[in-house]
Amino acid sequence: MRMTWADFWALIATLDGEATNESCRRLAEELSHRPVPDIIRFAERHAEALYRLDQEKFGTLPVVDLTVRGGSPFPQSSDVFLYSRCAVVAAGREVWESVFFDADKFAPYTSTRYNAEWLLYVPDKAYERATGKEWDRHTRYCYESYSNRDGWPHLRH
Repeated sequence: MRMTWADFWALIATLDGEATNESCRRLAEELSHRPVPDIIRFAERHAEALYRLDQEKFGTLPVVDLTVRGGSPFPQSSDVFLYSRCAVVAAGREVWESVFFDADKFAPYTSTRYNAEWLLYVPDKAYERATGKEWDRHTRYCYESYSNRDGWPHLRH
């Protein structure tokens, strides 16, 4: 049985819109009580959701609440872009879907107010709790910034 997008988003909804340390701990705990294949399927959906957001139109947006000396926009680093994408996923299905139609809806999630890095570790923590073993995971989709070649056409070789 596959984890549907509806299943994935129902689990994400337990974050209440933000990937804080506490909300991610709760989600990992909930996932850890499920069969290991469900944890793996969650990791796959999560990686795919982040991969789909890995696009130039989002990654080239500046960090909304920072400027460089002289007032110029502050660019997102690869890590900030990854954490911004995590924040969009944590915000839920509606927000995630909406940004594809309007890149401006992604912009608020570049804020330093959001640090959704915790969401990256949820599948690993759930797996470790469920099995007692560390997970050397590999997913079909790479969620690292700039890995979606279709999202970054000028980076193609």
